Formats: sequence, C-alpha cells, structure tokens
Amino acid sequence: MCTYSTEKIAVTASSGKGPQGWFPLRTATVYYDHPVHAPDEHTVNIDFLNPDRGPSARVAVELSLESARELLAALQVTVERAQHHP
Repeated sequence: MCTYSTEKIAVTASSGKGPQGWFPLRTATVYYDHPVHAPDEHTVNIDFLNPDRGPSARVAVELSLESARELLAALQVTVERAQHHP
C-alpha cells in the first residue's frame, strides 16, 4: 500500500556521485511507493538531488522496509558517535 507520505529536506555540505562524477547535493526526498527496479512491491525510496544541475544530478535508492530500518539504525549510531568527536 502506498502511503504517499513524502519527506523532503534541504541538504548542505554534502555530495553525491552520479554518472558524470561528483556533484553537490541540495535536497533529499524520502517516500514509500512502488519501486522502479528493486524486486519488491513497495520500497522506501530516497532521492538525493541537485535540481540546478538537471536530471543527471540525482542519486536514487530503493530499499526494502527491513533494509531501511537497518540503515536508519546505522545512521543513528554513526551520528551519535560522530557528535563525540571534534
């Protein structure tokens, strides 16, 4: 079932790598929907974009719910640890 729930954030001091190399990221959009390529009926999708650079300045991922939960946990641990380093 699609939730059509979409979260979009501004991204700063971040980069992504696309077919033409590295580029600065400006936005990240997270949503739950049908995947384009992943072998699952629904996935958590994340699009990292720089709209000023056109459609090739995009990094997209489609994650199963299990993988999305594991990524969320790994991000939380990493961010908490990073806060304790200068």
